[in-house]
Amino acid sequence: MTNYIDKSQQPILGNNTIVSGTPEGLHWRASMWKFLLFSALGIALFIIPFQWDGKVTILLGVLSDTLQAVLGSYVVYAVLAIVTTSFIGALTVKVLRPNLPAGSMWTKLFDVDWFWFAARFLGVLFAWMIYLQVGPEFIINHNTGGVIFEDLIPILIPLFFFAILSLPFLTDFGLMEFLGTLASKIFIKLFKLPGRSAVDAMSSWFGAASIGLLVTMQEYDKSYYSQREAAIIATTFSVTSIAFTYVVAKTIGVDNNFVFFYLTIALTGFIAAIIMPRIPPLSLKPDTYHSGKCMLDEDIPAQYTAYQWAVNRAVTRAHSMPPLGSVFKNSIKNLFDIYFGLIPVIFAIGTIGLGLAEYTPVFNWLSAPLVPLLELLQIPEAAEAAPAMIMGFADMYLPALVGKSIESEMTRFIVGAASITQIIYMSEVGALILKSNIKLNVLELFMIFIFRTLISLVVITSVAHLLY
Repeated sequence: MTNYIDKSQQPILGNNTIVSGTPEGLHWRASMWKFLLFSALGIALFIIPFQWDGKVTILLGVLSDTLQAVLGSYVVYAVLAIVTTSFIGALTVKVLRPNLPAGSMWTKLFDVDWFWFAARFLGVLFAWMIYLQVGPEFIINHNTGGVIFEDLIPILIPLFFFAILSLPFLTDFGLMEFLGTLASKIFIKLFKLPGRSAVDAMSSWFGAASIGLLVTMQEYDKSYYSQREAAIIATTFSVTSIAFTYVVAKTIGVDNNFVFFYLTIALTGFIAAIIMPRIPPLSLKPDTYHSGKCMLDEDIPAQYTAYQWAVNRAVTRAHSMPPLGSVFKNSIKNLFDIYFGLIPVIFAIGTIGLGLAEYTPVFNWLSAPLVPLLELLQIPEAAEAAPAMIMGFADMYLPALVGKSIESEMTRFIVGAASITQIIYMSEVGALILKSNIKLNVLELFMIFIFRTLISLVVITSVAHLLY
């Protein structure tokens, strides 16, 4: 079993007591307030759901929606500016080969390998084609590139803005250490993961899949997760939010059963989270760390209760944080990396995937082996449901759009729930994983998608037969 130790920290005790080896003058009470206040802000932003404007959302969602409304039609120009700058910057580095300092912000943003350069080229090409409505229908149609340009990217730009700038409140001021210590035994036994991954899961379920994934990416880069753990968390816990789950239920026409719909998704996600880490390709990932060594330990010393040690680790973490100015400066760098690195890739991969779904029989061919299984599970209209199941690999919303024409409500229930629990969709989550330092390739992502689909089908269909 891996030992998770934050080797940069020394434990401290309550009542202003300083343990030998901690920084001189450490004030326990001030650090406690730092942990409580900033972590409470992180919880309020990312995790606590509430009713707003007729839908269940989180504060981060409200801020994102507000900025999206303020930007209005101008978000189009922001999108074009991002993808164009991303490509021109990468092209300049490729052609001129300037002597960029290793590790500099410009190197991180624009010095990319040929695969990601090609993705940026396709991204900027598709974006301008869709905007000008010039080119093949495969690219510019509303159901292909239009979905990315008009529906997805305008949501992601304000969401990433607030999410990246706010993430340190959730991850860096002790909340991860506190919850991770309390949940460590459960998560290690059930999911073979450190307890702090509970925060990633909550961020996804109550916020958005991309938010939880951003948390995971940053934790892996800090060597708090191994490659295996990061791969498991990214492909197991990056479930879409409650709010968007309701959108899917409404689109596919099962919102009248939303409580059972959501509980079925939760049950399926829990079972898949137990199984997936124990089978390839996730079980074959090495326990190696981004920096070469593990920076975390969630073992509880014998002289402490779990709660006491959780508080100690959280307060110590809060104390070690630099001033907020430095925190936000680093977050802005991460924001530009996401904008310039991810948005063009979403255009490239998402548009191609949606084009294949809309204009080719590829997904019909891929789904053919599923039809006998669906028939064996006694799912009505199996031939119509099978392609919708596979289309979820291109975009999570596609199965709902295709499946809403299926007559059987039970089948629509199954298709809609499966589209949420499949998790891997290339228009967002898949592209974000490929962009990250987590070493998962397209073939591995497709294998994980198929295995999750099969697990989901068995569980969801069993529940559906009881309901219908």
